[in-house]
Amino acid sequence: MKQILLISLLIFSFGSSLAKDAIPLADDPVTEQRLISISEEMRCLVCQNESLAGSRSDLANDLRREIRTLIKEGKSDDQIRNFMVERYGDFVLYRPPVKPITWLLWIGPFIILLMGIVGLLTYLRRRNDAVSTVVLSDDDNHRIDALLNNKNEKGAL
Repeated sequence: MKQILLISLLIFSFGSSLAKDAIPLADDPVTEQRLISISEEMRCLVCQNESLAGSRSDLANDLRREIRTLIKEGKSDDQIRNFMVERYGDFVLYRPPVKPITWLLWIGPFIILLMGIVGLLTYLRRRNDAVSTVVLSDDDNHRIDALLNNKNEKGAL
């Protein structure tokens, strides 16, 4: 029993020696708050659907470090955003500005939706035109009624 206890203590102590220290935050909590506020408005260029603040990729860590450096240099939030846009393009922003180069980003989803609706309506019209209309005679209607009545009588028994 003592050997099992000794082995388990060794395993647990070895596992804790492999644990990494937390990445230190900025010395100033105000700087860290500004960093979070700015980086939540930016897209991680690796993850693309995750904010820069929430991403754990190496590039996101580097970009946060760069933003932290710019904050310490006394740059304003707009100057930092402009720096990031100049360096990585409008794609880095979650809400890129509306200008001719980003019109496709803003209008593209609506164009695709409109094309889908037009395609669906065209398909439905062609399908309706392809279906032939059959007019039943009185004799056919009487046979159908007789079959349905016969089935209902069998089901009631």
